[in-house]
Amino acid sequence: LTHVEMDPLNLVSRHWIAEMGRGNFYVRYDSRGNGLSDRKVERISLEAWIEDLEAVVDSLGIESFPLLGISQGAAICVAYAVKHPERVSNLVLYGAYARGPFRRGDRDQASFYQAMIDMVRLQWGSDNPTYRQVFTSRFIPDGTDEQLDWYNDLCRKTLTAEIAAKLLESRAMIDVTSLLGEVRAPTLVLHARGDAVVPIAEGHVLAAGIPGARFVELDSKNHILLEHEPAWERFCDEVQEFVGMKEWVGDEDTAFASLSPREREILKLIAEGLGNAQIADRLSTVLNADR
Repeated sequence: LTHVEMDPLNLVSRHWIAEMGRGNFYVRYDSRGNGLSDRKVERISLEAWIEDLEAVVDSLGIESFPLLGISQGAAICVAYAVKHPERVSNLVLYGAYARGPFRRGDRDQASFYQAMIDMVRLQWGSDNPTYRQVFTSRFIPDGTDEQLDWYNDLCRKTLTAEIAAKLLESRAMIDVTSLLGEVRAPTLVLHARGDAVVPIAEGHVLAAGIPGARFVELDSKNHILLEHEPAWERFCDEVQEFVGMKEWVGDEDTAFASLSPREREILKLIAEGLGNAQIADRLSTVLNADR
């Protein structure tokens, strides 16, 4: 569930964007069916998601980069890292899984997940947020009422009921366990101990299957780590150290020396939380004033 324009204001996860983008060129995108991406799509599958990631990376012309996979994004990242080992310098997987709920051999869990898909298809767009909250409250059980309200509203603005159900169905069928042994990138797997969305056992499956992967257990019940909790600080420290961000962030003068004034202005606007359309309007205003 992402929306590239709304996420910088998201009371649940805006600190993720601020932290990952601090001193770094941080790229994120809405997957098909989500946010600002096309809502009417025929293909929703692991193969299609991999193609989308390839398209984003190719359009940016980036040679090598750390790749962050959260929740179902991990399977996409694992498959991409195996297919393009020369491009992935580090792999970070959080709250993640290699096999969806229908592939875990747990009949009760599969039945519960199917019931949630049916409810989403019938009630996702309802004016009554109760149905969506059954879905969202599992993500942030320690969230405030304000955060839950914000997240519930974001769900309706990000996805249609039919796409939400199709996404859940496709994610349930994911299985990249056969690829884990082929990952060559240094890998860090982090997982919240009490995660109700993705059981920590699935994080252990990932870490055990990827050669040399390091596993970090975080003291939290939230699938989306909240800014106030110690687990978020631990997550940031572990990721920064793993991908070498600490050294890079500390040398901002060197990092930004090669940027043009326009590029610096764009980064400044991103840091302020502006979306693509807002940035374009602001830059257009500046250019017109200069004339």
